[in-house]
Amino acid sequence: MSAAAALMVALAAMTGLSQFHRAALGVVAPDLAADLALTPAVLGAANGMFFAALLVAQIPVGIALDRAGPRRTVAALAGLAVAGAGWQALATDGTTLLAARFVLGLGSAASFMAAVVLCARWHSGAAMTLALSRVFAVSQMGILLAGAPLAALAGLLGWRGALGGSALLTAACGVLWWRLVRDDPPDRPPPHREAETLKQALLGQVSIWRLPGLARVLSMHLVAYAAAATVIGLWAGPYLAEVHGLDAAGRGWALAAMGAAMPAGLLLLGPLERMAGSRRPIVTAGAALAVATLAALALWHGAPLGAALMLLVLLVLFSAYPVLVVAEGRSLFPDHLVGRGATTVNLAQVLGSALLPMLVGAVVGLFPEAGGVRPEAAYRAGFGVLGAALALGLAGWLLLPRGAAR
Repeated sequence: MSAAAALMVALAAMTGLSQFHRAALGVVAPDLAADLALTPAVLGAANGMFFAALLVAQIPVGIALDRAGPRRTVAALAGLAVAGAGWQALATDGTTLLAARFVLGLGSAASFMAAVVLCARWHSGAAMTLALSRVFAVSQMGILLAGAPLAALAGLLGWRGALGGSALLTAACGVLWWRLVRDDPPDRPPPHREAETLKQALLGQVSIWRLPGLARVLSMHLVAYAAAATVIGLWAGPYLAEVHGLDAAGRGWALAAMGAAMPAGLLLLGPLERMAGSRRPIVTAGAALAVATLAALALWHGAPLGAALMLLVLLVLFSAYPVLVVAEGRSLFPDHLVGRGATTVNLAQVLGSALLPMLVGAVVGLFPEAGGVRPEAAYRAGFGVLGAALALGLAGWLLLPRGAAR
C-alpha cells in the first residue's frame, strides 16, 4: 500500500469513528432513555455534551496540530476516546452519561481537523478539496455503522453491550492511525517549522480571528452541519419510534438510508463545483434546500412514513455542502496557521452541534407525553427550530462581507 493510500485509509477510519460516536445514540436512544429515566432535555444534552467537549478542545487542538503534528495529537487523544466510549456503556443515570459523552468528545476532538491539516499538507488547490471530500464521503460509513449494524448488535447484547463494543472499535482505530499516518509526504522533506513559544502560538490564534471574511464562514458553519447532525445523530430515532412506530431494526435501516445519502452528496460536490466554477453558489443552494426540507417536516401535519423518510434522506443529501464551507475557510488563512485556522472554523460547527440538540430537546420537552410518547407536534416544532436556525446562518453567509481567498 502506498503512503498516500495508507493515509486515506487512516483518515477515513478515524473520521468515520468520530461520525459513529456522534450518531451512536440515535438508534439506542429510546431504550437508553427508558432504562436511565432520561427526559428529552437530558437526552439532547447527552448528545450535546459530545460537541461541547469538541468546542472546549478546539483551540488547544489547533495549536497541537501545528506544533506536535496530527499523528501524535490524534494518537494521544485516542486513549480518552476509548475511556469515554467504555464509560457511556456503564452509565447508571443521566449525570454519568453526560460525563462519559464529554470525555468521548474530548478524545474525538482532533479527528476531523487532523484530516483537514493532513489533506492540506499532502495536497494543494483543487486536489486538496477533492481529497477532503473523499475522506468525508468515506467517513459516512461511521453513520451507516451507527444505524442497522449497531441496532442489530444492541438487539443481541443490549445497548450497554453495543456501546461497550464501540470502545474496542475505538482502540483498534487508534492503533491503525499510529501505524499508517505520517505528517508529511515521503517524496519531499518536511518543511522547516519554526519553534513557537506559547505566546507566539496564542498570537497566531489571535491573528486568525482578525481575518476578513471569517465571520461569514463562521455564520454558515455554525448551523450547516449541526442542523442535519442533530436530526440523524439524535432526534430521527425518537421521531420515527414515537410518531411512526418503528422498532430498533426499522430505525436502524432508516438511519442507514440517511447515512448513505451523505457520501452520495459529497461525491457530487466536485462535479458541481467544476460546473459552477465556484463553491459559493453550491453552499447557498444546499443550505436553501435543507431549510426547505426542514420546513416541510415542520409544517406537514400527519406526514406518512414514506414521505417522512424521503424528507429525512433529502435533508442529509442536501447537507453535504459543509465541506465546501471548510474549504472556503481554509482559503482565508496562511499555511503555517492551517491547524489553528481549521480548528477556529470548526469552533462554529461544534458550538452549533452542542447547542442545537439541547435546543431541540428543550422544545420537544415542552409538549407533554400522551400514552407514554411525545406527540407529532413536538417533533414538528423541533424541525421548525432547526429550519429557522439554518435560515439565519444562510442569511449571514449571503450578507456578511467576503474575504479574499488565498
